[in-house]
Amino acid sequence: MNLHEYQAKQLIAKYGISVPKGIAIKSIDELEQSIAELESSSYVIKAQIHAGGRGKAGGVKIVSSKKEAVEVVNSLLHKKLVTYQNKPDGQPINTLLIEESCDIEKELYFSILVDRQSEKIVVIASSAGGMEIEEISKKNPEKIIKEICSPINGLMDFQSRNIAFSLGLPNEMINDFVKFSRNAFKVFVENNLALLEINPLVITSHKKIIALDCKINVDDNALYKQKTLAELRDWSQNDSKEAEAFDAGLNYIALNGNIGCMVNGAGLAMATMDLIKLYGGEPANFLDVGGGATSETVAKAFKIILD
Repeated sequence: MNLHEYQAKQLIAKYGISVPKGIAIKSIDELEQSIAELESSSYVIKAQIHAGGRGKAGGVKIVSSKKEAVEVVNSLLHKKLVTYQNKPDGQPINTLLIEESCDIEKELYFSILVDRQSEKIVVIASSAGGMEIEEISKKNPEKIIKEICSPINGLMDFQSRNIAFSLGLPNEMINDFVKFSRNAFKVFVENNLALLEINPLVITSHKKIIALDCKINVDDNALYKQKTLAELRDWSQNDSKEAEAFDAGLNYIALNGNIGCMVNGAGLAMATMDLIKLYGGEPANFLDVGGGATSETVAKAFKIILD
């Protein structure tokens, strides 16, 4: 389950991680008061959708006046934003994040995720902040730093120091980075996250560490333990059929093909999709009805596929 950027920043701020001062708005009427509460000569307006590539798609704008802000808000709010991750349909912009602009000296990449290969939590960092990690791994793989964490001890301070030195941070910032890393790891573990990505993590001219952007994915299997986070789910960002399937207790993922699939068992479902692809077809969906499916569940699954 993905969180919006503003929700993710609210969460990490509770753990002592610095974020730009910002306010989320859902209507143009909230804009004037939001700008009045922010203390800056310029502002960043960010479309809140569950997709990357917002900046290149026109979903992130810098403004320096109220007039500009009004124009940008009117051009984005309640429209759809299409990026390379969500094309061709795009996703609706129901919320905008208005933030104070930030003085940036250096941009870094920082993330924590579960590494399936090592079956451990891994911290990934890079001095090439602001770029997609996939792009960094292709163009500058030598700039990627990894620290695999012990399942018992977690991220150790010496590992955070290794990352800081590898990133080229000055000695006077090492302790601040260790503290930041410790807090970020705590966010990840205590909230049952599958991904915590801060990109870019910026160093200001005053040598402060600030999370300029933040992406959080909560492990769906742990949502029963994270009821507060579960309430933040924004179904408008998902395929409507996926929302309907979730309510029915079905595992459904929409795809772009034209051959509907309804299977009992995730492994068999994936094998079925592989066979369809092997013979030149394109599956329209992944759908596992589960071992305890009732006649009502199966009927619901058919309805979702055929609608």
